[in-house]
Amino acid sequence: MRLNDVKPQKGSKKRRRRVGRGISAGQGASAGLGMRGQKSRSGSGTRPGFEGGQQPLYRRIPKLKGFPVVNRKIYTTINVEKLADLPANTEVTLESLRASGILTAVKGPLKVLGNGDLGVALNVKAAAFTGQARSKIEAAGGSCEVLG
Repeated sequence: MRLNDVKPQKGSKKRRRRVGRGISAGQGASAGLGMRGQKSRSGSGTRPGFEGGQQPLYRRIPKLKGFPVVNRKIYTTINVEKLADLPANTEVTLESLRASGILTAVKGPLKVLGNGDLGVALNVKAAAFTGQARSKIEAAGGSCEVLG
């Protein structure tokens, strides 16, 4: 066998249909594109998403304003200034704050935020602390314990 004997498999090479080359060719006249109109003309036609002048779907729906955070932790927050009213050396937990009436609505674990001033030493047990809250509690002589 030589290179000049190599031929493609029978049936693997099919000739493309030449359209618009006369009636006897099978696809003459309008070449399978129908009668008249934009789709029968040469060129690209309409852009993707075009709806004939009607406001397209991608312009009818509102823009996305970011995405929701999946598995977001929701904390019950309290500022340091609210803890300033408590007596010194008190153990502060979510339950004790609810019992004293400082917190009313509990959404989840307790997180202490750093807004305000603290003048008393407290032993605070919470799920999370901001850096400012931790420094203010420890500066007042208290302690911060993160609950797991």
